[in-house]
Amino acid sequence: MIKEAIILAGGLGTRLRPVVTDVPKCMAPVAGKPFLVFIIDFLVNQGITSFIYALGFKGDMIKDFINNQYPKLDNRFSFEEEPLGTGGAIKLACKFCIDENILVLNGDTIFKINLEELTSFHTKHDAHCTLCLKPMHDFNRYGVVELNDDNSIKNFKEKKSYVTGLINGGVYALNKNIFLKEKLPDKFSFENDYLQTYFNKGKMYAVIQDKYFIDIGIPEDYQKAQTDFTVIK
Repeated sequence: MIKEAIILAGGLGTRLRPVVTDVPKCMAPVAGKPFLVFIIDFLVNQGITSFIYALGFKGDMIKDFINNQYPKLDNRFSFEEEPLGTGGAIKLACKFCIDENILVLNGDTIFKINLEELTSFHTKHDAHCTLCLKPMHDFNRYGVVELNDDNSIKNFKEKKSYVTGLINGGVYALNKNIFLKEKLPDKFSFENDYLQTYFNKGKMYAVIQDKYFIDIGIPEDYQKAQTDFTVIK
């Protein structure tokens, strides 16, 4: 079972600026709590015991909050001195990981995956990276991921209007050792420069999980999260 998680929490949150101006995106208040609380609590319930926070913009604010709110958790903090992109942030944070296989996810998104199912598939296929895909209908905000019959990645398709498709939910089981062996720069996009470049060169798979998903990166979905999590609470 995967026990370590990297949470990408270094984003500037520029698209949320009209409604959230003074805190990092993952700390945006949702239903009276920082959004990050819902992510951490969900992961703890799924069995994650160690957290590595990839921090950038106002990272000290996040670190202080975590240490105060979750003092009993195994918390580690990776600070980037300049924006490194999602890939660079993951690469840097991997140095704080102990296990070979780790969970990677975004701090502005909740995708309520089944971690046991993800771990089982990832280890059974000896995958380099396993993506969690969410079935979606009538959308234009996300690209689509196509799969082969064995659930290996067939292709990534660009953002446009789709009637139906599988989107990348931004949650990954990653073989840290294989990932760090790739000749990747210190600053790069995980999505573009790793996933879309290496999917046909290594063992990259996906699991489909039709679970609750929300990305608060734009004001409309941020407002939707207020309602969703107030009801859940």
